[in-house]
Amino acid sequence: MPTVEIIPFSQPLKPYFESINKAWVVHYFSLEPFDIDQLENPEETILAKGGAILFAKMGDEIVGTVGLVPVEKATCEMIKMGVSPAAQGNGVGLALGKALMEQAKAMGFSKMVLYSNTVLAAALHLYEKIGFQKVDLECGAYGRCNVKMEAAL
Repeated sequence: MPTVEIIPFSQPLKPYFESINKAWVVHYFSLEPFDIDQLENPEETILAKGGAILFAKMGDEIVGTVGLVPVEKATCEMIKMGVSPAAQGNGVGLALGKALMEQAKAMGFSKMVLYSNTVLAAALHLYEKIGFQKVDLECGAYGRCNVKMEAAL
């Protein structure tokens, strides 16, 4: 299995955050206004709010990304996890998820939540593998979600 390196957000990587995520959202759903705002302005919508964005690199290629945003004092939300189709099945999502949970813990969060959809079966399986469990859903801002999960950090 190829080596997956996890690296933090930097300005040159910003286009990958947008392109990797837009590809999967458009494939399965449609872009909602908040998606466009987060993907085109991650500095303001994620990083400036105390969040973080990580990228996965295999060789010289950026093949995945994931972010987190604070929800409450001790809780953050995993957002925008995407892996390019060519890199899927290589443990990229697993590496990103674990790294993001470690990052969240280091930032002082004790719980992480995420919202997803049952159509994303592989993603839901991955989330369970890294410690997420389904909880009662209150969907809030996301028109496409029908699953809420959380994990203790």
